[in-house]
Amino acid sequence: MKLFITGISTDVGKTVASAIITQSLEADYWKPIQAGDLENSDTIKVKSYVSNAKSKFHNNSYALLTPASPHHAAALDGITIDINQITEPETANHLVIEAAGGIFVPLNDNDTIIDLIKPDYKIIVISRHYLGSINHTLLTIEALKNRNLQVAGIIFSGDENQATESIILKKTGVKFLGRIEQEPYFDQNVVKEYADLFREKLLNL
Repeated sequence: MKLFITGISTDVGKTVASAIITQSLEADYWKPIQAGDLENSDTIKVKSYVSNAKSKFHNNSYALLTPASPHHAAALDGITIDINQITEPETANHLVIEAAGGIFVPLNDNDTIIDLIKPDYKIIVISRHYLGSINHTLLTIEALKNRNLQVAGIIFSGDENQATESIILKKTGVKFLGRIEQEPYFDQNVVKEYADLFREKLLNL
């Protein structure tokens, strides 16, 4: 199973969610594009949260120096991102693929994150509550459906907002996989607890 983890915006909790899913399935993890923070990249963070011995962590296809939109970060590095050079790692294991930002984050003049999604990927959308998040969530899911890409489930990140969650689930019909609370911190033990809670629903995707 290949799970593509995307969010409705940046800083909505994709990396923690990716760590929980990776731990839950003892999956491999791959972030195709990392922009900035190379000394403490998302791959490094996920690796620090995951405690099982089976998961493998695959190299970025592009590791860019500047924390910016990939198209701009690449230009600053003097390169152009070629999606044909973004090659999915070979593995017999489950694979968790973490996107960079939202689905229309530009990679170059033509391609965006959504163009990395293959038909066999099961997409999990991470949504976090803020003013405007309903619109961002509905737009994300609508855009994926317009590409005939099916969203396997949604995870809400942060404190519960029943009014927001209920209208999103009602209007989209997307499967609710669970919530990652606004924890005071995340470490291997906290991630493992969430992994145990999510496992059954993830395996049934």
